[in-house]
Amino acid sequence: MKLSNTETIANQTITETLGIARGSTVRSRNIGRDIFASLKNIVGGEIEEYTKLQADAREQALQRMVNDAQKLGADAVVNLRFTTSVVAQGASEMLAYGTAVKLK
Repeated sequence: MKLSNTETIANQTITETLGIARGSTVRSRNIGRDIFASLKNIVGGEIEEYTKLQADAREQALQRMVNDAQKLGADAVVNLRFTTSVVAQGASEMLAYGTAVKLK
């Protein structure tokens, strides 16, 4: 599956637009990570526990979007984007979406 955050893929011709492919996951913090994050907040610096949580959420959302595109019969996804939103206190959604297309 080819992925692009642009409208096209170099040296490829899009022959058909199949629709929106999307994948999401909702993740929540846990008490262990929150304790370490609170301590890190005092001294400053990157909160690695949250960085890893977000990276894992992005990968899972991306994989779910690829699976959705495959169900549509796509060869590629163009205009790939990520967005997040707060679902509840301590929980957020990571959404990956783009346009599923067929290539020549």
